[in-house]
This record gives sequence, structure tokens and C-alpha cells, in this order.
Amino acid sequence: MRYILALDQGTTSSRAILFDRQGQPVRIAQQEYPQHFPQPGWVEHDPLDIWRSQLACARQVLADSGVVAADVAAIGITNQRETTVVWDRATGEPLCHAIVWQDRRTADLCDDLRAAGKAPLIARKTGLELDAYFSATKLQWLLTHVPGARTRAERGELAFGTVDSWLTYKLTGRHVTDASNASRTMLFNINSLRWDPELLALFGVPESMLPEVVPSSGIVAEADPAWFGRAIPIAGIAGDQQAATFGQACHRRGMVKNTYGTGCFMLMQAGDTPPQSHNRLLATVGWTIAGHTDYLLEGSVFMGGATVQWLRDGLGIIKQSADVEALALSVPDSGGVMLVPAFVGLGAPHWDAYARGTIVGMSRGTTGAHVARAAVEAIAYQSAELLAAMQKDADCAVHEVRADGGAARNDLLMQFQADLLGVPVVRPQVTETTALGAACLAGLAVGFWSSRDEIAAQWKSERRFEPQLPAARRQEMMARWSRAVAHARAWAAPDAH
Repeated sequence: MRYILALDQGTTSSRAILFDRQGQPVRIAQQEYPQHFPQPGWVEHDPLDIWRSQLACARQVLADSGVVAADVAAIGITNQRETTVVWDRATGEPLCHAIVWQDRRTADLCDDLRAAGKAPLIARKTGLELDAYFSATKLQWLLTHVPGARTRAERGELAFGTVDSWLTYKLTGRHVTDASNASRTMLFNINSLRWDPELLALFGVPESMLPEVVPSSGIVAEADPAWFGRAIPIAGIAGDQQAATFGQACHRRGMVKNTYGTGCFMLMQAGDTPPQSHNRLLATVGWTIAGHTDYLLEGSVFMGGATVQWLRDGLGIIKQSADVEALALSVPDSGGVMLVPAFVGLGAPHWDAYARGTIVGMSRGTTGAHVARAAVEAIAYQSAELLAAMQKDADCAVHEVRADGGAARNDLLMQFQADLLGVPVVRPQVTETTALGAACLAGLAVGFWSSRDEIAAQWKSERRFEPQLPAARRQEMMARWSRAVAHARAWAAPDAH
């Protein structure tokens, strides 16, 4: 068998990528699917859109490359995390739309829990901030607001899962998730590596709804032959950011990667003990392989590449996302403009569900090009905040940041990022590291690759961006960014008006 098939289910599109033994992508298929915004701050997906688009991509990538299922050693799945799906166990049909990780409808539930003093308990058990970002309050909301849902759940008729769980169920009929995805639900104890009864009681979630937790690398089940003409083992599962960290070969403690996707996610390898953050970063499970679990320290930015999508779809100042670099480069700088893209609140290190998007520093001379430049720079400013918090938490020096994701192809962004971080930003030859990580986890499980060392040896740099700004200038720019963020904070808070 010559290939691994990676299914990369993202927030705005589904993709499938075939990888060869050198870890090189052979063929890619991609489909965007609809986003639903029923109310301000609400973001939903139809789970059937997710499933159909992902299956179509998997079939297309095999057909386009002339590869038959017999040539595929295994399937690895990676996915948008925290997005909450509930379905009927008997029919396999979704109960309702999925609530997406970006959705803020449960911010008030989090406020109530915080007021009740539950945040320290949740942080201690899960490594997470008490925030609407995670799955627990989304599931709680569905059980409360969808007619009959709680009664049916208590009768054992409903299943809950994150997107990996939903796809695995549709492919195989088995209800599972891996530890990396479980650790993003706010229901999973990352110390015991089990669903936590106290948290289930706190959020009112029946244990019968939950998937079985399986290793990130290991044969879980086989895809029904009806989907691809032959049964193919599902052998790797990991949330997208954990998969990207693995695909970037950040296998040693202290190594850092940043993914520039819909959001931006910076993760540091923390070793075999859950890290403790004093700067509002997250401790999360990286992956479980052969009984051994690695943990990661994570900072999450909600609006990364999605900021550029807003320039395209909301403002209409670019036709394609790729156009942003040329437009931003048409001016020497942002002309004093700063854009804080808190459209769905702010993630780490602020965790402000009520922050909202803000543009400051405009003058009569401000143009769309200045706004575009400010949007690109905002992605880097937010990520710089993450590394600063990470370096305070960690007792090891950061020597470089490995970059991936769609926006990592933007040279302007990568150079500006290195300037703000004060450490090199390294772009790999294979930027499809999220899918690659899922492929590697699956390939390890079936012997396609022999070891992590073999995988790490395949990682190669394409370009290294060295910082060029003096430290004093970098600090001055970050201080101005902090001033801009202050204007966005708590804008939509209930008592703000």
C-alpha cells in the first residue's frame, strides 16, 4: 500500500489529501460548505453538509489521482475542534445544526458559572478557561433549548460528539473520539484522561451521550466498504491544532508551532505532564500513542484568516483572500490604522466574550489598502501576544516558531510576525501540516512509518524569516496594539449600554 488518506475537516471547508511515504501531498480535493449565522454571535453548521462535503472530497481525491482503496493503508482524521454535534443513535440523523466553536451564545452561561465560583474547578480538571469556546456549554444549551432533547438524551437515544466523532460514526458506525478532541470539550479530565463525573453533573450531560475515548494513533474501526469500495482502517484521529503540531514534528519539549487558519493557534510541546499556565493559556492533550500521552500549552486567536475573509465578504475590498498581500503591500505601512478583529470576542490571553471588532487610528487619508495592511498585521499582533504569554509560562527558551496554515503563504505576514516575535518564523516545505499530522498518526498505527524519528526526519524548511526590528521598536508597537485592544474590550457586555 502506497498512500495514507487524510481527511481534514475545517471550519469553512472540507478537504482530503493523499500523502506518500515521503510525507508529500500527492493530490488535494477541497469543498467549501455553507455557514449559518441565525443571530448575532451565533455560528452554526449543518452536520450533513460537513459529512457530505468530506465524503465527496475523499472520493474525489482518490478518483483524481487514479488511486484505488487497495492502495490506501489507512485514513487519518483531523477536524475543527469544540464544534458540537448531537445525533439520533437509531437513525444517525443530526438532531439540529451543530454549534460551531466560534459561537458565543453561551457566554452568559459561562458568566453564571464564573459567578458561582466554578472556574478554578474547571481549569484544574480540564486545563481550559471557562469560556463559550468549548463544547460543554454548547451541549448544555442544546439539551435545554431543543424540544425533547434532554428527555431523549436521558433515555440514551442521543449521541454527542465533536466533528471527528461525527465523521468516524458516519464512516464506521462506531461512536468514539480521541483524547485530544475530548480534552477540548470541558467535560474531560486531562489528569485522569477520563470523562469527569463532576463536570458532567455540573453541565447536566448524561454520560450515555459521550463517545468512547481511543488513542490518537491506533486502528479504531474500518470504513464501510460502501464508501470507497473497500474497507480502509481509520487509524489516526486528532484535533486540527494537535495534528498540526505533530505534523510540524514538534515532538520535543519547548518546540512551538503557529497555525494561521480561520483562527490562529500557537502550541508549545509541554512533555508528559499537563502544564500549568499563569497567563490564561490552555493546557491540552496533544496526542496519545502506545499508551503515552503528550501535553501541549496553547493560545487561541479566534480571527486569523477569517479577518481576511471579512475583508473579502464583508467589506468587498478584495475579490479573493490571496489578493490581500498585494493590496497591503501597495502602501508602506498601515498609516496608523489598527484593526482589532474581535468579531466573535477575544481568545487568549484576554478571554473576553464581549469584545467586538474595532478599527482605530483612521484619518481622511485612510484607504482600503491601509485597512488591509492593518488586517494582516492584526493577525501577527494577536499571535505575538500568545508567544509573550507562553514565554512567561514556560521555563524553556523558544528558538523559533514553525508556521503553517493558509495565511503562512503570505510573506508580508510572516516577516511582520518574525519582527514582532523577535525569533525566527520558519515555513516548512509542506504547509499542509494539519492533514500531514493526521496522516502521520494513522501511518504510525499501521506501520506505514516506523517511528516519530522517521517522520521528523522528513520535515524540511522552505523559508526562514529572521526578525529585523530593534527590541525597543517592537515593544513600542506592542504597546500601541494593547491600546487598540483596550477600545475593543467588553464592547457588547450586557452592562456596557
